[in-house]
Amino acid sequence: MVENETQKQTEQERSKPINLSILPMASTVKVYGPPNSAAVSRVLACLLEKDVQFQLIPINLVRGEQKKPDYLKLQPFGQVPVFQDESITLFESRAICRYICDKYTNQGNKRLFGTNPLEKASIDQWLEVEGQNFNPPTSVLVFQLAFVPRMKIQQDENLIKQNEEKLGKVLDVYENRLGESRYLAGDEFTLADLSHLPMSRYLVNACGRGELFTSRKNVGRWWDEISTRETWKKVNEMQNSPPRQNA
Repeated sequence: MVENETQKQTEQERSKPINLSILPMASTVKVYGPPNSAAVSRVLACLLEKDVQFQLIPINLVRGEQKKPDYLKLQPFGQVPVFQDESITLFESRAICRYICDKYTNQGNKRLFGTNPLEKASIDQWLEVEGQNFNPPTSVLVFQLAFVPRMKIQQDENLIKQNEEKLGKVLDVYENRLGESRYLAGDEFTLADLSHLPMSRYLVNACGRGELFTSRKNVGRWWDEISTRETWKKVNEMQNSPPRQNA
């Protein structure tokens, strides 16, 4: 689902080699993973904000391609995404986004990761909040509300209620913060806001929990602004496009 979107496959299927060169060599920047993955879409949105050309190499999670030997050489935990830029290889989406912002400082959205130490610290602060406070209850809710029904197993209503309450408390903090500034780290859209987009999209569109945002005036306004950015619309288009098949 998020950083650990994996599927169990047979050892025989996993042993088959995966074709890691299925697209033309159009860019030195490569992102491995399906665009519908929350973690992958976080990286894609960052690349688009920074106006960095990239090559998206789909990895079929259902077939267990992320567990095959060739892929494990790039990502030893068998998760998505993997990011390559010339000779470097990175994983973990938030770390990748920080790298992109620092490497391509002078192009695209130049304020995405701040322009001075204080701005960067504020952005990092809210990135930590997203990863440590917002993401855990959101991930539970997305799994229980969007994925458990597809797996034909019973939802845990107590777990849903507990995590709705946890997330509500986080969003109450956001409501106060967003009453003081347009975005989380100040009056400019930054990586702190962008990082919320993938899981929030699932929560609103796939789980029918948009009222968690819209019931809070400032949070609702913030969500409307960040979710309608042109770069995020492009990510949504990629998510809605038919997946390419491996050669």
